[in-house]
Amino acid sequence: MSRPLSPPAPAPAPADSLRPHTENAGPLRAVLLMAGSCLPVLGAVLLAPVLPKMQEHFATVPGVKTLVPVVLTVPALALALLAPFAGVIVDRLGRVRLLVAATLLYALLGTAPLWLDSLGAIVISRVLVGIAEAAIMTCCTTLIGDYYSGRTRERYLALQTMCASISATAFFVIGGALGSAGWRAPFWIYAVGLLLAPAMALTLSKPSPTGAAEAGEPADEKRPFPVRLLAGICALTVFGAMVFYTVPVEMSYLLDDLGVKSTGVIGLATAVASAATVVGSIAFTRLSGSPDRRLPLVFALCAAGFMVIALANSPVIVIVGAVLNCLGTGMLLPSLLTIAMSRLSYADRGRGTGLWTAAFFAGEFISPLVLIGLESVTGSMAHAVGLLGLASALVAGGLLLGRRR
Repeated sequence: MSRPLSPPAPAPAPADSLRPHTENAGPLRAVLLMAGSCLPVLGAVLLAPVLPKMQEHFATVPGVKTLVPVVLTVPALALALLAPFAGVIVDRLGRVRLLVAATLLYALLGTAPLWLDSLGAIVISRVLVGIAEAAIMTCCTTLIGDYYSGRTRERYLALQTMCASISATAFFVIGGALGSAGWRAPFWIYAVGLLLAPAMALTLSKPSPTGAAEAGEPADEKRPFPVRLLAGICALTVFGAMVFYTVPVEMSYLLDDLGVKSTGVIGLATAVASAATVVGSIAFTRLSGSPDRRLPLVFALCAAGFMVIALANSPVIVIVGAVLNCLGTGMLLPSLLTIAMSRLSYADRGRGTGLWTAAFFAGEFISPLVLIGLESVTGSMAHAVGLLGLASALVAGGLLLGRRR
């Protein structure tokens, strides 16, 4: 008697089958992830208006001219250095648990300068805030990759960029308003973490991989992390972050070189450019085709904006160039992040997101340093921006040539 035929083996499932089926989990989950993604932006802009008052308060401290600006920038450096380690912890301990703990620490450490009287202690507290921000940013982005897929994921990653741009403008205004009550007052805003952490704990469910592919794999099988798949996109992200932050950071200097001294006009021009970033993010969600195919055109658009700024002989033309550039950067950030996410399985997503986050904030940190170096060589900030535009055009051409090959 012949043996019965065994059922056919299940076909291997694609990487997206490793994510949990939680596409329609409700708006509150998305709101909390977007709010968490905005927390690292808060520290980058909230304190900028009160730095002169802070420097005046600590005028007798040696090295105050260096230490006070470091209070603003050191969280981004800590975030860039530690995000890869946060990614490893995310994959081992779990996304939600780490996010809740990091958000609580963010609130406690962020408000510490309200009671600290030593500038050195404040700087140390800011380093610790950067560590908490690394965990928060990595967890939020990883959870977006876990909860959503395909076009839905792309829309939420674009929304992440929009929320960051809008919150940056809002935090700058809030920081300036609170600063009238003293340089310590803006630090109270960090207490928002005490409200977000319990909401995250109650709302965000623990993602778990499902699908036939995972069921067919041994539970204890260890796969090497796909370093080569991410190396190129992370290197491109460092450069993309430099492009992304050039206009927000250097706008005041570009306009000042053309005779614009009014802080109100400079603030309005920066707000217009920030609005263009939001429009670019919206456009990203409306365009068809894969982000890989659009990336050369996005870099070309950023380059065109830089070249307009470099050739500008009036503030109006600088603003036109800034808007053109920011339309591109609004599409650039979600494009890079979507490409990175598409190359990661569930098991690798925390570490991969940590590496991508580190690359992005490393680019943010070195952006002004690179432009200062280019300015010393070219003689003006406008020419330095022009060189960055030329580099962006070369990147666009290289990506287009590589895609055709």
